[in-house]
Amino acid sequence: MVRQATDWVCVAAVATAHGIRGALKLRCFTERPEDAAAYGPVYDRQGRQLFSLRMIGRSRGGILVEADGIEDRNAAEAMRGLELFVPRSALPDPGPDEFYHTDLEGLDVLRADGARLGVVRALNNFGAGDILEVLADDGRTVALPFDHQTVQAVDLEAGRLIVAPPVELVPDERISVEAAR
Repeated sequence: MVRQATDWVCVAAVATAHGIRGALKLRCFTERPEDAAAYGPVYDRQGRQLFSLRMIGRSRGGILVEADGIEDRNAAEAMRGLELFVPRSALPDPGPDEFYHTDLEGLDVLRADGARLGVVRALNNFGAGDILEVLADDGRTVALPFDHQTVQAVDLEAGRLIVAPPVELVPDERISVEAAR
């Protein structure tokens, strides 16, 4: 399966309103939070242009911005949860061993021996490092550390990740069956 890169990359989501004049607090998905406002106008998931952002400050876990047309707290509150996208062409190319989250979503997840585990659903970070969310073929959701020890290879062209999941997170049933013999 050869994957095509998506044309849109989510750079932030509106966390909440800030103050009474319509400022927004953004939860940023860029390496540097201020970059979420640096790539030009932002768009919604369907590719409709929303507004341009002007950074006015920093906040814990993100930035504070003003947005065209958002003039009061009620309008800002109505934006809560909105994901903000930019065209991939506005972003720099990722460096070696760097990936946009959107490029990983949907990749097949294989063990080092080639056995399929499932498919990447998402890449999350709740404060303690990146976590790969995998929808396992048996229907379970498995959370794996997204680190060099667990994720041994990322092959975007082939559409797959090679993983060595910790046994305590994903027991290898084949080993368990053989050990029971």
